[in-house]
Amino acid sequence: MKMETPELAAAASGKTSIQVIERMMALLDALANYSDPVSLKELSKVSGLHPSTAHRILNDMVVTRFVDRVEPGTYRLGMRLLELGNVVKSRLSVREAALDFMRALHKKTQQTVNLSVRQGDEIVYIDRAYSERSGMQVVRAIGGRAPLHLTSTGKLFLSIDDAKAIRAYATRTGLAGHNKNSITDLARFERELSLVRARGYARDNEELELGVRCMAAGIFDDSGKLVAGLSISAPADRLQEEWLEDLVQTASSISATLGYRPAPAL
Repeated sequence: MKMETPELAAAASGKTSIQVIERMMALLDALANYSDPVSLKELSKVSGLHPSTAHRILNDMVVTRFVDRVEPGTYRLGMRLLELGNVVKSRLSVREAALDFMRALHKKTQQTVNLSVRQGDEIVYIDRAYSERSGMQVVRAIGGRAPLHLTSTGKLFLSIDDAKAIRAYATRTGLAGHNKNSITDLARFERELSLVRARGYARDNEELELGVRCMAAGIFDDSGKLVAGLSISAPADRLQEEWLEDLVQTASSISATLGYRPAPAL
């Protein structure tokens, strides 16, 4: 008779543990797809697990509060997941969530990638990925500020304001311009914001700095709130339209890291 060595026993135990975790995740993923309590039969079908296996694992997760048993035979995600999610959320800043994605986007485009947030009537640059090879002097350092209406990210934030708030902003700031390309007329600026809403992204065509163009996409948190803007800045003659898709996808990935889930299309 062949004896099982301690090494083989440990390997088998490790494999079994991984399988249990995989099955737990399959059930959690299945539960996440339903807003109402789900039957054991349906969970077994969606997860691909035998009903007896699914039942056993669900019972263990009920004990640990990862799953709630609403009534005999039906289940939903448990409060323990919400508690853990809130812990993760409290420890995760936009900068931490965005940093690796920003570096990857910079590596692909070789242009400056900015992360900025709104503070009052200005945006504040809170992080940046860039290199000297981008061919453009960085004109706004981390911590630097710029008027909302002159920047691509600022336009994103203004685009979610109502008409009254936009007019109030225009009154406070006078829509002061920095150069001949700055949009300083309210009616024209309102049309610009309408385009931003329709497109889902914004542009700065040398409106803040001559020779510099930008494009920006929004970053949203788990409540659907616009919390930051991600933008690419480049010399005006080098900004490439194909970067827009990469920018939007990167912003979406950061939003997903923060827990944002877009509403399903109707």
